[in-house]
Amino acid sequence: MSNIFAKPKILALILATMLLAAVQPAAAVSLWSDQGSLFSDRKARAVGDSLTIIINEVSSASRTGSANNSKSASTQVNAGTGLLTFIDSASASASDSFKSDGKITNTSTVTGRITVQVTAVKPNGNLVVSGSQTIRQNGEEQKITITGEVRPEDVSVDNTVLSYQVANAQLQISGKGPLANKQRQGILTQLFNFLF
Repeated sequence: MSNIFAKPKILALILATMLLAAVQPAAAVSLWSDQGSLFSDRKARAVGDSLTIIINEVSSASRTGSANNSKSASTQVNAGTGLLTFIDSASASASDSFKSDGKITNTSTVTGRITVQVTAVKPNGNLVVSGSQTIRQNGEEQKITITGEVRPEDVSVDNTVLSYQVANAQLQISGKGPLANKQRQGILTQLFNFLF
């Protein structure tokens, strides 16, 4: 046993092992700056994050109304007698009728994808989102604007959410250009419709 400790190389190895065991391990600092895990999905969760809304809305409304009203009246006066012979016989009648039929049918289909930004996070964790998209083609401009509120659990793994899962959703589509102008009534027609 004394021969083992007599050898300087073995003694140095034993001392080095004891010193390494006594030294505290250094704390490692991660180079990954994201709050989520390396293996987690990248979903919108904070103000400024982007989120894609898949718009697939179909709405249909129909209304039919009718009204029918008629009224008639008649009056007759006989010729006068005695001192009133100068009064001739007379009669009068009046009639009034009104009939109205109307039908409205409206069907709208909107599909597309629009990327919005998180503008606020509510205390319950819901994300308030807002965004717009403008498309210009051949002198025509179409602008799609959407705002609403999204639950974090409704956001899929590819950071998308369906439009019918957006609470308080406001979807507005507006356009301008030659085609949109032709679809509008003229000023004289609008004035006539306003007056009558």
